Amino acid sequence: MPETISFARGAPSPDLIPVDAVRAATTKALETDWQRALSYGVGIGHPGLCAWIADRHGLPDASQVMVTNGSLEAGAMLFRHLLEPGDRVIVEQPSYDRTLLLLEQLGVEFVPTALEADGIDVDAVEAALAEGPVKLVHLIPNFHNPAGCTLSEAKRVRLVELAAVHGFTIFEDDPYRELPFGDPPPPTMLSMDKADRVIHASSFSKTVSPGVRTGYLAGPADRIKEMAKMANETYISPNMLSGSLVHELCESGALDKNIEVCKVALRERRDALIEALGKHLPSAEFVVPGGGYFLWADLGEGFDTVDLAAKAKAAGAPFVPGSDFMLEGGDTSLRFSFASVPPEFIDEGVARIAAVA
Repeated sequence: MPETISFARGAPSPDLIPVDAVRAATTKALETDWQRALSYGVGIGHPGLCAWIADRHGLPDASQVMVTNGSLEAGAMLFRHLLEPGDRVIVEQPSYDRTLLLLEQLGVEFVPTALEADGIDVDAVEAALAEGPVKLVHLIPNFHNPAGCTLSEAKRVRLVELAAVHGFTIFEDDPYRELPFGDPPPPTMLSMDKADRVIHASSFSKTVSPGVRTGYLAGPADRIKEMAKMANETYISPNMLSGSLVHELCESGALDKNIEVCKVALRERRDALIEALGKHLPSAEFVVPGGGYFLWADLGEGFDTVDLAAKAKAAGAPFVPGSDFMLEGGDTSLRFSFASVPPEFIDEGVARIAAVA
Protein backbone atom coordinates (compact mmCIF):
# COMPACT_ATOMS: atom_id res chain seq x y z
CA MET A 1 0.00 0.00 0.00
CA PRO A 2 1.45 3.46 -0.85
CA GLU A 3 2.72 5.69 1.93
CA THR A 4 0.55 8.52 0.59
CA ILE A 5 -2.90 8.16 -1.00
CA SER A 6 -3.75 11.68 -2.04
CA PHE A 7 -7.26 12.93 -2.72
CA ALA A 8 -5.98 16.51 -2.81
CA ARG A 9 -4.94 17.32 -6.35
CA GLY A 10 -7.27 17.57 -9.32
CA ALA A 11 -5.04 15.64 -11.68
CA PRO A 12 -5.15 12.16 -13.19
CA SER A 13 -2.94 9.42 -11.83
CA PRO A 14 -0.12 8.52 -14.25
CA ASP A 15 -1.91 5.41 -15.54
CA LEU A 16 -4.60 7.66 -17.07
CA ILE A 17 -2.14 9.70 -19.12
CA PRO A 18 -1.91 8.44 -22.75
CA VAL A 19 1.87 8.62 -22.96
CA ASP A 20 2.17 6.41 -26.06
CA ALA A 21 -0.45 8.41 -27.95
CA VAL A 22 1.20 11.70 -26.96
CA ARG A 23 4.59 10.37 -28.04
CA ALA A 24 3.20 9.31 -31.42
CA ALA A 25 1.37 12.63 -31.87
CA THR A 26 4.52 14.59 -31.04
CA THR A 27 6.52 12.60 -33.57
CA LYS A 28 3.87 13.17 -36.24
CA ALA A 29 3.63 16.88 -35.43
CA LEU A 30 7.39 17.27 -35.76
CA GLU A 31 7.32 15.41 -39.06
CA THR A 32 4.43 17.19 -40.73
CA ASP A 33 3.91 20.46 -38.85
CA TRP A 34 7.35 21.26 -37.52
CA GLN A 35 7.67 24.76 -38.98
CA ARG A 36 4.49 25.90 -37.25
CA ALA A 37 5.10 23.84 -34.09
CA LEU A 38 8.58 25.27 -33.52
CA SER A 39 7.88 28.88 -34.48
CA TYR A 40 6.21 31.85 -32.90
CA GLY A 41 2.53 31.93 -33.63
CA VAL A 42 -0.09 34.62 -33.13
CA GLY A 43 -2.48 35.30 -30.29
CA ILE A 44 -5.10 32.74 -31.36
CA GLY A 45 -2.55 29.91 -31.20
CA HIS A 46 -2.55 26.92 -33.55
CA PRO A 47 -5.06 27.67 -36.34
CA GLY A 48 -5.72 24.01 -37.11
CA LEU A 49 -6.60 23.34 -33.48
CA CYS A 50 -8.85 26.43 -33.43
CA ALA A 51 -10.71 25.03 -36.46
CA TRP A 52 -11.07 21.60 -34.84
CA ILE A 53 -12.45 23.12 -31.63
CA ALA A 54 -14.89 25.29 -33.58
CA ASP A 55 -16.16 22.21 -35.38
CA ARG A 56 -16.42 20.29 -32.09
CA HIS A 57 -18.69 23.02 -30.73
CA GLY A 58 -20.69 23.44 -33.93
CA LEU A 59 -19.45 27.00 -34.37
CA PRO A 60 -19.62 28.47 -37.86
CA ASP A 61 -16.13 29.94 -37.89
CA ALA A 62 -12.72 29.30 -36.32
CA SER A 63 -12.48 33.04 -35.60
CA GLN A 64 -14.67 32.29 -32.58
CA VAL A 65 -11.87 30.28 -30.90
CA MET A 66 -8.44 31.00 -29.45
CA VAL A 67 -6.02 28.53 -27.88
CA THR A 68 -4.45 29.40 -24.52
CA ASN A 69 -1.87 27.95 -22.14
CA GLY A 70 -4.52 26.07 -20.17
CA SER A 71 -8.04 27.21 -19.31
CA LEU A 72 -6.93 28.87 -16.07
CA GLU A 73 -4.88 31.34 -18.09
CA ALA A 74 -7.86 31.82 -20.37
CA GLY A 75 -9.97 32.81 -17.39
CA ALA A 76 -7.27 35.07 -15.97
CA MET A 77 -6.98 36.94 -19.26
CA LEU A 78 -10.73 37.32 -19.56
CA PHE A 79 -10.99 38.66 -16.02
CA ARG A 80 -8.22 41.21 -16.62
CA HIS A 81 -9.81 42.26 -19.90
CA LEU A 82 -13.35 42.57 -18.61
CA LEU A 83 -13.26 43.52 -14.94
CA GLU A 84 -12.35 46.54 -12.87
CA PRO A 85 -12.14 46.95 -9.09
CA GLY A 86 -15.60 47.11 -7.57
CA ASP A 87 -17.38 45.28 -10.38
CA ARG A 88 -20.00 42.88 -9.03
CA VAL A 89 -19.26 39.26 -9.92
CA ILE A 90 -21.55 36.33 -9.13
CA VAL A 91 -19.61 33.26 -8.03
CA GLU A 92 -20.93 29.86 -7.05
CA GLN A 93 -20.43 28.66 -3.51
CA PRO A 94 -18.42 26.55 -3.37
CA SER A 95 -16.24 27.39 -6.38
CA TYR A 96 -12.79 26.63 -7.76
CA ASP A 97 -10.25 28.16 -5.38
CA ARG A 98 -7.93 29.52 -8.10
CA THR A 99 -10.82 31.39 -9.70
CA LEU A 100 -11.70 33.02 -6.39
CA LEU A 101 -8.06 34.01 -5.92
CA LEU A 102 -7.80 35.58 -9.39
CA LEU A 103 -10.98 37.58 -8.87
CA GLU A 104 -9.93 38.67 -5.38
CA GLN A 105 -6.64 39.99 -6.80
CA LEU A 106 -8.63 42.21 -9.18
CA GLY A 107 -10.63 43.76 -6.34
CA VAL A 108 -14.09 42.77 -7.53
CA GLU A 109 -17.16 42.72 -5.32
CA PHE A 110 -18.13 39.10 -4.83
CA VAL A 111 -21.78 38.08 -4.96
CA PRO A 112 -21.64 34.56 -3.49
CA THR A 113 -24.51 32.37 -4.67
CA ALA A 114 -25.35 28.91 -3.36
CA LEU A 115 -25.18 25.75 -5.40
CA GLU A 116 -28.08 23.31 -5.43
CA ALA A 117 -28.09 19.70 -6.58
CA ASP A 118 -28.77 20.91 -10.16
CA GLY A 119 -26.41 23.89 -10.14
CA ILE A 120 -26.52 27.52 -9.10
CA ASP A 121 -29.61 28.93 -7.39
CA VAL A 122 -31.07 30.96 -10.27
CA ASP A 123 -33.62 32.67 -8.01
CA ALA A 124 -30.69 34.02 -6.01
CA VAL A 125 -29.04 35.21 -9.23
CA GLU A 126 -32.22 37.13 -10.12
CA ALA A 127 -32.33 38.62 -6.64
CA ALA A 128 -28.73 39.81 -7.00
CA LEU A 129 -29.54 41.39 -10.36
CA ALA A 130 -32.42 43.28 -8.75
CA GLU A 131 -29.95 44.81 -6.29
CA GLY A 132 -27.69 46.31 -8.96
CA PRO A 133 -25.67 45.68 -12.12
CA VAL A 134 -23.61 42.51 -12.39
CA LYS A 135 -20.61 42.42 -14.74
CA LEU A 136 -19.85 38.68 -14.79
CA VAL A 137 -21.33 35.37 -13.70
CA HIS A 138 -18.77 32.60 -13.33
CA LEU A 139 -20.20 29.09 -13.74
CA ILE A 140 -18.69 25.59 -13.80
CA PRO A 141 -21.65 23.85 -15.43
CA ASN A 142 -20.59 20.21 -15.70
CA PHE A 143 -19.32 17.90 -12.94
CA HIS A 144 -18.45 20.92 -10.87
CA ASN A 145 -15.07 21.48 -9.23
CA PRO A 146 -15.40 21.04 -6.28
CA ALA A 147 -19.11 20.29 -5.86
CA GLY A 148 -19.58 17.53 -8.46
CA CYS A 149 -23.04 18.77 -9.53
CA THR A 150 -24.22 19.57 -13.06
CA LEU A 151 -26.24 22.62 -14.08
CA SER A 152 -29.66 21.63 -15.40
CA GLU A 153 -30.75 22.53 -18.92
CA ALA A 154 -33.63 24.64 -17.62
CA LYS A 155 -31.26 26.70 -15.50
CA ARG A 156 -28.87 27.14 -18.44
CA VAL A 157 -31.69 28.48 -20.60
CA ARG A 158 -32.80 30.90 -17.89
CA LEU A 159 -29.26 32.17 -17.22
CA VAL A 160 -28.67 32.86 -20.91
CA GLU A 161 -31.97 34.75 -21.03
CA LEU A 162 -31.00 36.79 -17.98
CA ALA A 163 -27.62 37.63 -19.51
CA ALA A 164 -29.32 38.92 -22.65
CA VAL A 165 -31.73 41.10 -20.67
CA HIS A 166 -29.28 42.42 -18.06
CA GLY A 167 -26.13 42.63 -20.19
CA PHE A 168 -23.75 40.60 -18.02
CA THR A 169 -21.20 38.11 -19.34
CA ILE A 170 -21.46 34.41 -18.52
CA PHE A 171 -18.08 32.76 -18.19
CA GLU A 172 -18.84 29.10 -18.90
CA ASP A 173 -15.83 27.40 -17.32
CA ASP A 174 -16.17 23.85 -18.63
CA PRO A 175 -13.06 21.62 -18.47
CA TYR A 176 -14.95 18.43 -17.48
CA ARG A 177 -17.67 18.34 -20.16
CA GLU A 178 -16.01 15.51 -22.11
CA LEU A 179 -16.00 13.17 -19.10
CA PRO A 180 -19.60 12.05 -18.38
CA PHE A 181 -20.15 8.61 -16.85
CA GLY A 182 -23.59 8.17 -18.40
CA ASP A 183 -25.73 10.45 -20.53
CA PRO A 184 -23.96 13.51 -21.93
CA PRO A 185 -24.57 16.79 -20.10
CA PRO A 186 -27.04 19.37 -21.40
CA PRO A 187 -26.07 21.65 -24.30
CA THR A 188 -23.54 24.37 -23.59
CA MET A 189 -24.74 27.85 -22.80
CA LEU A 190 -22.49 28.96 -25.66
CA SER A 191 -24.71 27.03 -28.06
CA MET A 192 -27.83 28.71 -26.61
CA ASP A 193 -26.44 32.24 -26.74
CA LYS A 194 -28.01 34.58 -29.32
CA ALA A 195 -26.95 37.84 -27.65
CA ASP A 196 -23.15 37.33 -27.57
CA ARG A 197 -23.06 37.19 -23.76
CA VAL A 198 -21.33 33.79 -23.24
CA ILE A 199 -17.60 33.09 -23.25
CA HIS A 200 -16.83 29.37 -23.01
CA ALA A 201 -13.55 27.94 -21.74
CA SER A 202 -12.25 24.40 -21.69
CA SER A 203 -9.02 22.46 -21.55
CA PHE A 204 -7.16 19.40 -22.75
CA SER A 205 -5.58 19.01 -19.30
CA LYS A 206 -8.27 16.55 -18.24
CA THR A 207 -8.52 14.62 -21.52
CA VAL A 208 -4.83 14.48 -22.55
CA SER A 209 -2.66 15.53 -19.61
CA PRO A 210 -2.11 18.58 -17.39
CA GLY A 211 1.41 18.94 -18.74
CA VAL A 212 0.35 19.91 -22.26
CA ARG A 213 -1.06 23.18 -20.80
CA THR A 214 -3.49 23.63 -23.66
CA GLY A 215 -6.90 25.22 -23.18
CA TYR A 216 -9.12 27.56 -25.15
CA LEU A 217 -11.73 30.27 -25.21
CA ALA A 218 -14.73 30.23 -27.54
CA GLY A 219 -17.30 32.94 -28.03
CA PRO A 220 -18.32 35.89 -30.21
CA ALA A 221 -15.68 36.59 -32.87
CA ASP A 222 -15.21 40.25 -31.92
CA ARG A 223 -14.58 39.42 -28.27
CA ILE A 224 -12.20 36.60 -29.18
CA LYS A 225 -10.32 39.02 -31.44
CA GLU A 226 -9.90 41.42 -28.52
CA MET A 227 -8.64 38.62 -26.29
CA ALA A 228 -6.25 37.31 -28.96
CA LYS A 229 -4.76 40.81 -29.31
CA MET A 230 -4.23 40.89 -25.56
CA ALA A 231 -2.56 37.46 -25.71
CA ASN A 232 -0.28 38.52 -28.55
CA GLU A 233 0.77 41.63 -26.63
CA THR A 234 1.41 39.56 -23.49
CA TYR A 235 3.26 36.45 -24.72
CA ILE A 236 3.07 36.55 -28.57
CA SER A 237 1.36 33.15 -28.80
CA PRO A 238 0.55 30.14 -26.65
CA ASN A 239 2.79 27.07 -26.82
CA MET A 240 2.72 26.12 -30.49
CA LEU A 241 4.35 22.70 -30.02
CA SER A 242 1.65 21.70 -27.53
CA GLY A 243 -0.99 23.07 -29.86
CA SER A 244 0.40 21.04 -32.74
CA LEU A 245 0.58 17.74 -30.86
CA VAL A 246 -2.89 18.22 -29.37
CA HIS A 247 -4.21 18.98 -32.85
CA GLU A 248 -2.71 15.71 -34.08
CA LEU A 249 -4.33 13.82 -31.20
CA CYS A 250 -7.68 15.38 -32.08
CA GLU A 251 -7.49 14.74 -35.82
CA SER A 252 -6.18 11.17 -35.48
CA GLY A 253 -8.98 10.07 -33.15
CA ALA A 254 -6.54 9.34 -30.32
CA LEU A 255 -8.17 11.99 -28.14
CA ASP A 256 -11.59 10.40 -28.37
CA LYS A 257 -10.14 6.96 -27.66
CA ASN A 258 -8.46 8.27 -24.53
CA ILE A 259 -11.63 10.01 -23.39
CA GLU A 260 -13.47 6.67 -23.53
CA VAL A 261 -10.73 4.98 -21.50
CA CYS A 262 -10.74 7.77 -18.92
CA LYS A 263 -14.53 7.76 -18.52
CA VAL A 264 -14.53 4.06 -17.64
CA ALA A 265 -11.62 4.43 -15.22
CA LEU A 266 -12.99 7.56 -13.54
CA ARG A 267 -16.42 6.03 -13.06
CA GLU A 268 -14.81 3.01 -11.39
CA ARG A 269 -12.96 5.36 -9.04
CA ARG A 270 -16.07 7.38 -8.24
CA ASP A 271 -17.98 4.20 -7.40
CA ALA A 272 -15.14 2.96 -5.19
CA LEU A 273 -15.13 6.30 -3.34
CA ILE A 274 -18.89 6.22 -2.76
CA GLU A 275 -18.63 2.68 -1.39
CA ALA A 276 -15.73 3.65 0.88
CA LEU A 277 -17.57 6.69 2.23
CA GLY A 278 -20.60 4.57 3.08
CA LYS A 279 -18.33 2.15 4.91
CA HIS A 280 -15.99 4.52 6.75
CA LEU A 281 -17.71 7.95 6.88
CA PRO A 282 -21.42 7.14 6.83
CA SER A 283 -22.46 10.63 7.97
CA ALA A 284 -21.13 12.13 4.73
CA GLU A 285 -23.72 13.76 2.48
CA PHE A 286 -22.97 14.44 -1.17
CA VAL A 287 -24.31 14.81 -4.68
CA VAL A 288 -23.22 11.81 -6.76
CA PRO A 289 -21.13 13.34 -9.56
CA GLY A 290 -22.24 12.28 -13.04
CA GLY A 291 -18.72 12.66 -14.39
CA GLY A 292 -15.46 14.50 -13.93
CA TYR A 293 -12.94 14.32 -11.11
CA PHE A 294 -14.52 15.44 -7.84
CA LEU A 295 -16.90 14.61 -5.01
CA TRP A 296 -17.87 17.22 -2.40
CA ALA A 297 -18.80 15.68 0.94
CA ASP A 298 -20.32 17.37 3.96
CA LEU A 299 -19.50 15.41 7.09
CA GLY A 300 -22.01 17.16 9.29
CA GLU A 301 -22.04 18.86 12.66
CA GLY A 302 -19.06 18.23 14.90
CA PHE A 303 -16.49 17.93 12.12
CA ASP A 304 -13.77 20.50 11.44
CA THR A 305 -12.27 19.61 8.08
CA VAL A 306 -9.41 22.13 8.36
CA ASP A 307 -8.20 20.34 11.47
CA LEU A 308 -9.02 16.98 9.90
CA ALA A 309 -7.02 17.85 6.77
CA ALA A 310 -3.85 18.30 8.83
CA LYS A 311 -4.40 14.98 10.58
CA ALA A 312 -5.25 13.20 7.34
CA LYS A 313 -2.10 14.51 5.67
CA ALA A 314 -0.02 13.17 8.55
CA ALA A 315 -1.85 9.85 8.17
CA GLY A 316 -0.97 9.70 4.47
CA ALA A 317 -4.37 10.60 2.96
CA PRO A 318 -4.43 14.33 2.18
CA PHE A 319 -7.51 16.16 0.90
CA VAL A 320 -8.56 19.81 0.49
CA PRO A 321 -10.91 21.21 3.16
CA GLY A 322 -14.12 22.86 2.04
CA SER A 323 -13.19 26.28 3.38
CA ASP A 324 -10.61 26.63 0.58
CA PHE A 325 -13.47 26.81 -1.94
CA MET A 326 -15.73 29.14 0.04
CA LEU A 327 -15.72 32.85 0.73
CA GLU A 328 -17.21 31.96 4.13
CA GLY A 329 -17.91 28.64 5.82
CA GLY A 330 -17.25 25.19 4.44
CA ASP A 331 -15.73 24.00 7.72
CA THR A 332 -17.60 20.67 7.74
CA SER A 333 -17.03 19.91 4.05
CA LEU A 334 -14.19 18.58 1.95
CA ARG A 335 -13.32 17.86 -1.66
CA PHE A 336 -12.21 14.42 -2.77
CA SER A 337 -10.37 14.17 -6.08
CA PHE A 338 -10.94 10.57 -7.11
CA ALA A 339 -9.10 11.00 -10.44
CA SER A 340 -5.74 10.88 -8.73
CA VAL A 341 -6.24 7.57 -6.87
CA PRO A 342 -6.37 4.12 -8.50
CA PRO A 343 -9.48 2.27 -7.30
CA GLU A 344 -7.60 -0.39 -5.36
CA PHE A 345 -6.25 2.29 -2.97
CA ILE A 346 -9.42 4.33 -2.40
CA ASP A 347 -10.86 2.28 0.47
CA GLU A 348 -7.57 2.44 2.36
CA GLY A 349 -7.32 6.19 1.77
CA VAL A 350 -10.80 6.89 3.14
CA ALA A 351 -10.15 4.55 6.05
CA ARG A 352 -7.08 6.57 6.99
CA ILE A 353 -9.15 9.76 7.03
CA ALA A 354 -11.89 8.13 9.08
CA ALA A 355 -9.37 6.83 11.58
CA VAL A 356 -8.26 10.36 12.51
CA ALA A 357 -11.69 12.03 12.21
